Amino acid sequence: MTSGVDDDATIRVNREGFQHIELRPRRLRDATKVDMRVDLFGTTYNSPIFTCPTGGQRSFHPDGELAVARADKAHGAPQYLSTATSTSVEEVNAALGRPVWYQVYAPRTREGCEKLLRRVDAAGCTVIALTVDTSPGGHAETFLRTRPKDLRQCGACHEVRGEDILVKNRPMREGLDAAGGVPVALDWALVDRMRKFWKGKFVIKGLTTREDARMAVDRGIDGIHVSNHGGRVTETLQPTIEALPEVVAEVNGRVPVLVDSGFRRGTDIFKALALGATAVGVGRPMLWGLGAFGQPGVERVLEILQGELKLVMGNCGTRTVADITRAYVEIPNRKS
Repeated sequence: MTSGVDDDATIRVNREGFQHIELRPRRLRDATKVDMRVDLFGTTYNSPIFTCPTGGQRSFHPDGELAVARADKAHGAPQYLSTATSTSVEEVNAALGRPVWYQVYAPRTREGCEKLLRRVDAAGCTVIALTVDTSPGGHAETFLRTRPKDLRQCGACHEVRGEDILVKNRPMREGLDAAGGVPVALDWALVDRMRKFWKGKFVIKGLTTREDARMAVDRGIDGIHVSNHGGRVTETLQPTIEALPEVVAEVNGRVPVLVDSGFRRGTDIFKALALGATAVGVGRPMLWGLGAFGQPGVERVLEILQGELKLVMGNCGTRTVADITRAYVEIPNRKS
């Protein structure tokens, strides 16, 4: 999770992008009572900060996704669960006390996709997100250079296949490989079939351009998640904070726009909200907290980010998330 692909350039620009956006606070406004609550897909949360769908969280702590669920419950945050979860959706929903947003990777077969979605639906989930930015994958040079040469100790929890180290326990993929049929292509035809089959809210994760945003909304998609997978798939991409405005402009308020990749501070989150994001996700910070201290570590990460967002909202004179508009940021022309 530390590394990206090739020279790790996309990871770096995700962070550098925030340096080119400046705050424009309004003074003499009473912001002594700041309300960060937001409504997302019919549920009210304490803030617009959610935990991202990172796979295999038990690799970081034995409690894995359950620790994240309990931390999200304690702080009123949405939990986005990966298909590559190391704990079943049913168990995570029980720990969270409400259904997660469920992230879907393109399945090997149409039958497998429908079987997975039926299980997710039966677990009570009403929001799914299809990730579309991981095919055909990337070359993780930093990971390959720094991992141990002797991988025998990994065998208890992982399966080693050439350059890949795969987590053995993937409870949401059980029984899916056996489904017959023609392999599924990750394209708009798949989106159309999934939209027809899935009756709940349907988000597409990994879009970064106005053209794809337009096609998604035209197909009845309920939300767009602007993401470059934390810089872990494709090199030399735009930072998501710079890709966000064109997607927001194209969507024009018709559906929520989520964003992640590189967010580390409350000011980062404020800038995304000012540029039109509905909610902001964090992945690596959540994992570092999980790996260090389990549930208390994730809770502390949420406390820091929610506290910093509340502070910058007060300093900029915004009482509610709805008050945060484009007027509160300036993007200087870097070419001048």
